[in-house]
Amino acid sequence: MIDITTIGIIALIILLLFFLTGIELVCAMGIIGFIGFSCIVSFKAACNLLAKDFFDTFTSYGLTVIPVFVLMGQIAYYSGIAKKLYDATYKFIGHVPGGLAMTTVVGATLFKAMCGSTLATCATFSSVAVPEMKRYGYGMSLSTGTVASVGTLGFLLPPSIILIIFGIITEQSIGRLFLAGVIPALLISLFFIFVIFGWAKINPAIAPKGEKSPWRERARACPEIFYVGVVFFVVIGGIMKGIFSPTEAGTIGVLAVLILGLTHAKGQFGFKGMIKSMDESLRTACMVLMLVAASTVLGHFLAVTEIPLIAANWITSLTVDRAIIMIMIILIYLIGGSFIDDLAFMILATPIFYPVIIKLGYNPIWFGVMIGITLMIGVVIPPVAICVFVVKNITGESFSTIYSGVYPFLLSLVACALLLFLFPQIATFLPSLLMG
Repeated sequence: MIDITTIGIIALIILLLFFLTGIELVCAMGIIGFIGFSCIVSFKAACNLLAKDFFDTFTSYGLTVIPVFVLMGQIAYYSGIAKKLYDATYKFIGHVPGGLAMTTVVGATLFKAMCGSTLATCATFSSVAVPEMKRYGYGMSLSTGTVASVGTLGFLLPPSIILIIFGIITEQSIGRLFLAGVIPALLISLFFIFVIFGWAKINPAIAPKGEKSPWRERARACPEIFYVGVVFFVVIGGIMKGIFSPTEAGTIGVLAVLILGLTHAKGQFGFKGMIKSMDESLRTACMVLMLVAASTVLGHFLAVTEIPLIAANWITSLTVDRAIIMIMIILIYLIGGSFIDDLAFMILATPIFYPVIIKLGYNPIWFGVMIGITLMIGVVIPPVAICVFVVKNITGESFSTIYSGVYPFLLSLVACALLLFLFPQIATFLPSLLMG
C-alpha cells in the first residue's frame, strides 16, 4: 500500500503537470487538495474540508483587507491621480538627463503609496509615461523598461497585496510587514534612478533633457504630492500606531482617495469611473480570495501528508551553512515563479518553506520582504513576466525592446536583494523602531 507521503509527492507532481496544461490555478490546487484528502482520509471529510475552507476564507474579516486596498488603487487609477503625480514630479526633475524616466520612477513610487495593485501601476504608467517619453525623443527600450520595472514596487511598498497575503498565511503582523517593505522599496527606487542617470550619461541620445520648470510651477505642483503623502501617512501611520486595523486603514484610504479623486479630477471621475473601479476591484479581489481558499485546501492536504515537516527536517539536516539553504529556497521561489503565477506560487510554497525558515532562526518579517524582492524579479523575467506583458499590450512594443530595457534594472533588484541578505536590518529596523 502506498504511504501518505508518497501520495503527497505524486499529487504535487500532478499539480505541476496541471500548471503546464494551462488549467486555472485555483482549479488545479483545489482539485488536487480535494482528491488527495479524499484518498488519505475520506470522501466525506474532503467535502467537509472543501466547504469549510472556502466558507472560512470568504467570511474571514482579516481577508477583507484585500478588496479595500485594491479598490483604493483602482480609484486612484481611474480618477487620473497618477497622471497628476507624473506632471508634478516632472516639474522638479524633468530637466536632468533621463529626467522623464526618473519622473516615472518617482511618480510610480508615490502612486504605489495609494495602490495595492502592481498591474494597475504598470497599466497607469504605460498609458501616461511612455507616450510622454516618446514625445520627448526617449528610446523605447528605456521608457518601456522603466515602466515595467517600477510596476514591481507594488510587491514591497505598502499597501502590498503580496505582503498582506504573506502575513495572513504566516500569521505575521501586516503592519510590521508594511513597515519592513518601506526602506527596501525606496532603496530600489533610488537604484532605479541611478541606473537611468548612468544610462543617460553613457548614451545621451536615449534620454534627452526636458525643459526646466520655473519654481512658480513647481510650487503649484507641490499640493498634488502633498495630498498623496497625507493619504500614505494616515493609512500606514494609523496601522503602525494601532489606531485602526489594516482593514479599517484600507477603508479610510478608499474614502480619502475617493474624496481626492472627486475634488481634483475636474469632472474626469464620475459615476462611470466609480463603477469601473468597483468592477476591476471585485474581479481582482475574487481572484485573490479564490487562490487563498484553494491554497488552504491544498495546504491541509499537504499537512496530512507531512511533506512540509519532512522537507523542513531534511533541509535543516543538510551539513551546509544556513545561508546556502536560504539561497536554495530563494532560487526555488524564483524558478517556480518564472513558470507559474508568482502570487500563486508564493501561496503554494510558503506553507512548505516557512517552517524551515523558522527552524533556521531567520526573522519571518525579513523573510517576507526577501520573498517580495524575489517576486519582483520574477514578474519581469520570462516566461511568466506579467509586468512585461502588460506594458506590451498597452504600448504595442516588441518583447525584445521591453526586455532590453528591463535587464539594467534587474541589476538594481539583485543588488538590493544582496544587501538585504547581508544586512537584514534594512528590513527589520523600521518595524523594531516604530512598533517595538
